[in-house]
Amino acid sequence: MSFLAIEWNPSIGIDLGFFVIRWYSLMFVTAFLLGLRIMKKIYITDNIPVEKVDPLFMYVFLSMLLGMRLGDVFFYSWDYYQNHLLEIFLPIKESANSTILGFIKGWKFTGFTGFASHGAAIGIPIALYFYAKKHLQKPWLFILDRLAIVVALAGFFIRFGNFFNSEIYGKETGSSFGVIFKAAGETSARHPTQLYEAISYLALFLVMWFLYSKTNKKNQVGFLFGLFMSVLWSLRFFIEFIKEPQVQKRGEEWFFSPLNTGQVLSIPLVLIGIWLMLRKSKKEA
Repeated sequence: MSFLAIEWNPSIGIDLGFFVIRWYSLMFVTAFLLGLRIMKKIYITDNIPVEKVDPLFMYVFLSMLLGMRLGDVFFYSWDYYQNHLLEIFLPIKESANSTILGFIKGWKFTGFTGFASHGAAIGIPIALYFYAKKHLQKPWLFILDRLAIVVALAGFFIRFGNFFNSEIYGKETGSSFGVIFKAAGETSARHPTQLYEAISYLALFLVMWFLYSKTNKKNQVGFLFGLFMSVLWSLRFFIEFIKEPQVQKRGEEWFFSPLNTGQVLSIPLVLIGIWLMLRKSKKEA
């Protein structure tokens, strides 16, 4: 084993004795709280009542969870869920030798075990259309421009959480550099693709925050959201080449090969982003 490779085997979280705060959950909550604070700052800058932030995050939170869940079901795991429809919306799985609460036989509680970010990319904009229509007298893209800044930062924390969980890691590096994910049972150095994405998303957040706060790009409706879409999904497209596939059967050996499902889903999102950046848009007054 080369001394250049980092062995990664962290605890699952902070053990309080009666409860364990998982690192991934801590990263998720941190992203949510920081996002809330940044959005309030943005609303103050844009002269929008800050009380309108609370319903915004309710729309985002619910649409994100629903979108990510359905994204995993239909984009990655339909072969399984078409025969287990109840498990799409309930955190349980069939298990002949298990019971729930001591009396519901044949099922076990597992929590929701599959989420896909491409589903959130569809679900959140749809929800924000209704939010903008009901709560703001602004164009739909106005709120998407601003929320994209926060989502880029959230991506940084969520991918850090994936790193702590030793999940969504990369392929073997073929060299002595990389991370050995001991908690996942790995014995060879792999690309820490979670960190590649996390650092990229942080850089994207900093660029977008600069453009919003120091330039007039925030007045060009759709530009910031377009930048977010084109850069983030381009990053995802290229990093997928060195990432272990999330699906072994479905989506990997198909007529789009050698691209995987995640890469194919990223292409239209990148094109939408480029179109939003280049189109002639009305300036906000």
